[in-house]
Amino acid sequence: MNDLKELEKKSIYIIREAYAQFKNVVVLWSTGKDSTTALALCRKAFDGKIPFPVVHIDTSYKFPEMYEFRDRIAKEWGFDLHVVRNEEALRKGMGPHKGKLVCCNALKTEALKQYILRNKVDAVIVAIRRDEHGIRAKERVFSPRDENFRWAYKEQEPEMWDIYLSQSKDKTHVRVHPMLEWTEIDVWRYVRKENLPVNPLYFARNGKRYRSLGCQPCTVPIESNAKTVDEIIEELKKTDIPERSGRAQDKERAYMMQKLRSLGYM
Repeated sequence: MNDLKELEKKSIYIIREAYAQFKNVVVLWSTGKDSTTALALCRKAFDGKIPFPVVHIDTSYKFPEMYEFRDRIAKEWGFDLHVVRNEEALRKGMGPHKGKLVCCNALKTEALKQYILRNKVDAVIVAIRRDEHGIRAKERVFSPRDENFRWAYKEQEPEMWDIYLSQSKDKTHVRVHPMLEWTEIDVWRYVRKENLPVNPLYFARNGKRYRSLGCQPCTVPIESNAKTVDEIIEELKKTDIPERSGRAQDKERAYMMQKLRSLGYM
């Protein structure tokens, strides 16, 4: 378990650095395994309490199990949950039928932009991992966004000796990624070690389970009989299928994720 301990230690260090350096910090929570692990790390970093808002971007197209899990864990863990929606876009009928790029940008990225501007947020903690998607492998731990919330992935500063950039050059906001070095199997091993709550969608029912959670119309399950965390870990040891293969925006068009993230997507 020494490798998990080192990952935990570094993640907690990054979270504490962000809280020390920035005035208005928030952490994003999708209710998935990675972001729930990030919340657990935030709690460990601050003696069981999360001292900043937990933000859930609600597209209104999530699975019912995700909403149930969100409300239950928020109550049990007692953090300050902020549910954020782009109400104007929803009123105008925005949804997956408009196209995955357009929908994700409007209901996720724009909703987050509105929240950041309204609340003068200067740091957003996000539970992305480098192994999860090729474009995320290019990320830095402290990743500035410009005045239009765009990510200049070709112009990133180097990060050496755990020294991180404290603010973006134009003083907008910074994305903080404490779990970049984790892998999918690391997360599941940590979930098992810490006995963390798990969204039930990850466990197999009728020979299928979800490996990555997104909006219901854009996410498909995988063939699986894994009904426990141990069984999921064993399954992952034997597969070479990408984790996000069931997420529609990743395979609809070449470089879709890079386009989304350059616009400010998580």
